[in-house]
Amino acid sequence: MKIGIVGLPNVGKSTLFNSITKAGAECANYPFCTIEPNVGVVGVPDERLEELTKMYHPQKTTHAVIEFVDIAGLVKGASKGEGLGNKFLSHIRETDSICEVVRCFEDPNIVHVDGKIDPIRDIETINLELIFADIETVNKRIEKAKKNLKADKKYQQEIDLLEKMKENLENGISVRSMEFNEEEQEIVKEMFLLTSKPILYIANISENQMENSENDELVKKVKEYASKEKAEVVPLCVKIEEELSMLGEDDKNEMLEALGLEESGLDKVIKKSYNLLGLMSFITAGEPEVRAWTIKKGTKAPQAAGKIHSDIERGFIKAEIVSYQDLKKAGTMVNAREKGLVRSEGKDYIMQDGDIVLFKFNV
Repeated sequence: MKIGIVGLPNVGKSTLFNSITKAGAECANYPFCTIEPNVGVVGVPDERLEELTKMYHPQKTTHAVIEFVDIAGLVKGASKGEGLGNKFLSHIRETDSICEVVRCFEDPNIVHVDGKIDPIRDIETINLELIFADIETVNKRIEKAKKNLKADKKYQQEIDLLEKMKENLENGISVRSMEFNEEEQEIVKEMFLLTSKPILYIANISENQMENSENDELVKKVKEYASKEKAEVVPLCVKIEEELSMLGEDDKNEMLEALGLEESGLDKVIKKSYNLLGLMSFITAGEPEVRAWTIKKGTKAPQAAGKIHSDIERGFIKAEIVSYQDLKKAGTMVNAREKGLVRSEGKDYIMQDGDIVLFKFNV
């Protein structure tokens, strides 16, 4: 699953990417220093795996992973090819969701592409370019549907939907904010519209703003805007996160404690990004490996088994499952079995986040 990190030039986008992935993407104080997207794969923080590692002492522990793509900074006119617009739009089209970095801090040493700090204007600059690109896509689909209408009247329903979408887009409403029934959702899904992608806003603040970030006026404005799109906002100081990412575990924990934080902002971003995509993890645990496997929420047991190997899905018999919390309380799998906490589930079982599973199969 890919998450595209976007934002105007010089908002802290590449610094955030560097901090998340420690991949060393070029980061400089001038527009368009990112041209080709940098890609980094990171583990999803999961304290359950740490506890299970202590319990099983496996040869290795494998976290679920998520892919972040650092996409070139956007400017007005991108939908018409301004700046690196065409590349920006094609790169974002390939991602599953958007992580938009918004600058909420003042710093005379870091130029702002529009000369003044205004996070809502910045958000609207990007969103409008995505909306313009979507209007173009919708117009092309309307033309196609009208041609098909001559042969089949069923396309009138699609045209009505597209016209309604176009009207909303022209009024500045993103597709993710619109309501659709199941049939309409299928049509929308196959169009790969940019504003239909789930979005998470990162409010980049200064160190001085950290102590009272929830009540910061600029952060509050971003939250108010995001609420209209049912989106979440994570306020964080990208500069501090960069410092934290360079520290060893002990020094990092010491710095977090000094800052009065339970976890880094980056851990929050990664967890929320994972959730943003409607993902969750089930776990397999044993002496060879403790591992988190990524599945979509609502996945049934056989399909989850297929994530490990297609043969397990094909020959699925049952899944022996214990919840992480039950196993933690029991202390060992033997105790969990003795207490009747290990359940046997069949093909219709819908997997739950944190299920610890042993699949039984025959091929």
